[in-house]
Amino acid sequence: MSARDRALGAFSGLALGDAFGMPTQSMSRAQITAQYGTVDRLLDAVAVQPISPGLPAGSITDDTEQAVLVARLLIEGAGRIEPTVFAKALLDWESGMVRRGLADLLGPSTKRAVELLESGVSPDEAGRTGTTNGAAMRITPVAIATPPGLGPLLDAVVAASSLTHNTNLGIAGAAAVAAAVSAGIGGADLPAALDHAERAAAAGAARGHWSAGGDIAARIRWAREWVRGMDTPALADAVAEVIGTSVAAQESVVAAFALAEALGDRPVEALRLAAGLGGDTDTVAAMCGAILGARHGLSGLPADLLTRVRAVNELELEPLVDGLLDLRRQWKENSHEQ
Repeated sequence: MSARDRALGAFSGLALGDAFGMPTQSMSRAQITAQYGTVDRLLDAVAVQPISPGLPAGSITDDTEQAVLVARLLIEGAGRIEPTVFAKALLDWESGMVRRGLADLLGPSTKRAVELLESGVSPDEAGRTGTTNGAAMRITPVAIATPPGLGPLLDAVVAASSLTHNTNLGIAGAAAVAAAVSAGIGGADLPAALDHAERAAAAGAARGHWSAGGDIAARIRWAREWVRGMDTPALADAVAEVIGTSVAAQESVVAAFALAEALGDRPVEALRLAAGLGGDTDTVAAMCGAILGARHGLSGLPADLLTRVRAVNELELEPLVDGLLDLRRQWKENSHEQ
């Protein structure tokens, strides 16, 4: 399997997970069961969906849309995203959501950081309270563009995340997802990729402003050990009731890794399960989809589901992935010259 197939798998897996979670995001498990029953396919959002009411099956949300935005900015900036350009792009994206009548707007950490930047606060300080999963959900393009070496990868994660999530928790969560995806694209098997994610989360926790919360590396390690061998009902209860699926990075990022650990050889089952857990379902499924997509590649994901997602959203990922892989190759070439 080629690196391109794995990179396309990562971005496509993110979009597929996002689409599975779209109709259930911000709903409780009980509400999901009452409205949809078992989430075993891509579903239309019901009218009472609090974020994306009435959207057709296969629609993506902010997770994929902001990842696409990051990918474009990385390519246009030759691997670098200028903070004020990033902030403007995020605000323009939110304005587009408002025009479409959707409530899928900027998350709390990102919104506050952009407002602070506009008020004159420096980019280094704007994200000092960002502890949610916003950086982690959109980090996959950085992972595609950067080899898995811990130092360079962590620097790239911080550069792309610190504007909105310049905290130990925000950076650790984004670093974990980026490391798993980048390692998978590089050919690592799933256990090695998840081990690398733990190391990246531990290193990422030393960056940014400190904020109280469970250590993400430690929680990923504990969760991976705990869920091994669980059957599906027990796994669902463990993730929803103990690990947690809120927007807090130390819950939803860890939830994605728990699902990847337990269902790594069954990516679609992992995404279906994530969509039924309640909470930030689209983001948990998107992060898990990126991690498992990097492992299984585009060829290992169901073509019929991906065709539906791409058609509904007019999503063209190949040019973005090719541009990001060019950045990855350039980084390798430059590091060899030095």
